[in-house]
Amino acid sequence: MGLATTMRVAYPRADHESADSGSAHWTQGLPRMMTLRNHVAIWIGFFVVSILLLWVFRSILLPFVVGLALAYLLNPLVNLLQRIRISRGWASALALFSVLSIILGLILSFMPLVISQAIGLVQRLPGYVTDLQALARSYAPQLNEWLGPERAAQLEQTLGELTANLLGFVGSLTAGIAASGLGLINTLAFIIVAPVVAFYMLLDWEGMVRGLDDLLPREQRTEIRGVIDQIDRSMAGVIRGQGGVILVLCIYYASALSLVGLNFGLAIGLIAGLFSFVPFVGFAIGFVLSVGVGIVQFWPDWVMVAIVFAIFLVGQFLEGNILYPKLVGSSININPVWLMFALFAFGLLFGFVGLLLAVPLAAIAGVLTRYAISKYKGSTLYLGRTDDEVAVAAAAATMGEVAPTPPAPRPRAGRRTRGAT
Repeated sequence: MGLATTMRVAYPRADHESADSGSAHWTQGLPRMMTLRNHVAIWIGFFVVSILLLWVFRSILLPFVVGLALAYLLNPLVNLLQRIRISRGWASALALFSVLSIILGLILSFMPLVISQAIGLVQRLPGYVTDLQALARSYAPQLNEWLGPERAAQLEQTLGELTANLLGFVGSLTAGIAASGLGLINTLAFIIVAPVVAFYMLLDWEGMVRGLDDLLPREQRTEIRGVIDQIDRSMAGVIRGQGGVILVLCIYYASALSLVGLNFGLAIGLIAGLFSFVPFVGFAIGFVLSVGVGIVQFWPDWVMVAIVFAIFLVGQFLEGNILYPKLVGSSININPVWLMFALFAFGLLFGFVGLLLAVPLAAIAGVLTRYAISKYKGSTLYLGRTDDEVAVAAAAATMGEVAPTPPAPRPRAGRRTRGAT
């Protein structure tokens, strides 16, 4: 027996086949790992480049952002007009002209009154704070009897510090708004550019959608379409749903406070409604301003102060239990803490444009995060199984079926003895 024959006997063929199959399985897994790594690198690079472009062009983005939002809002109306045999161009022009006419009419009707009330509120705010302090001092003897001299002094000192901080915040906010306000040329450019951008976006909306769909990778097209559909629903909840909530709250607060006869009620109601896209911020600002002005104006008529108080309680109930569930629902699905963080972060980085982009981008980030978590929970890293087992489990979960259990083998009948009857 030669050496080659001895080696063939000592190392069976099965061992070579198992080693070959293991190496083949490893080499087959390498392209998949490299593809996943490339995809992650591409998306991270795209995200970084997008943020850099937003930061570089932040000073000129406002009309384009507003035009894109108008186009997104009006696209369903344009599609509806197309169904009644109106061309895409005329439908876009008709929808845009109608909406702009309504906005312009509202601006010409209410904007002078709103501006005068807002300026008057900012000018009278220190006086209201002084009147509240004087009212609190008039009750100082009773507070000394109830709380004691030391606690009453601490309460007065705390109220003084809060008042100073409030005045400082209002002053810095006013200065910031005045410093970042649009000049005459920028305002004219915004008025002209935003409708033009919206019109051309509406005119070529279907072509842009088809072009983006053609760029999707063929292998992952169905999965990417599902993610884009979730982003579209989330964006609809943000722009259309949240916009509807803001509009209804602006009308409610402004009308109710004006009917009560509260000084600067129209401006305070609009402020409360416009800031309602930040959780609890609009309610808190409007409540503090209206109750403070109401105490100074209606004192000692506590009934009127209670009515102002009740207006905001009803508004908060409507927002939390009727408007938000019906108009927005669970489409955004973002924790309020992360939403406030996004508003502060994007506002710090991009200014007013960042405030407009914060909520939609946070909604998109929420959809992508949930998708990444679902992919992680279906991966071998989380499940600890092989790729084939994960694929079978994912297919069974997708079809809503459970892999059938193979039937148990039937027991073999025993041999009958020759003498059995």
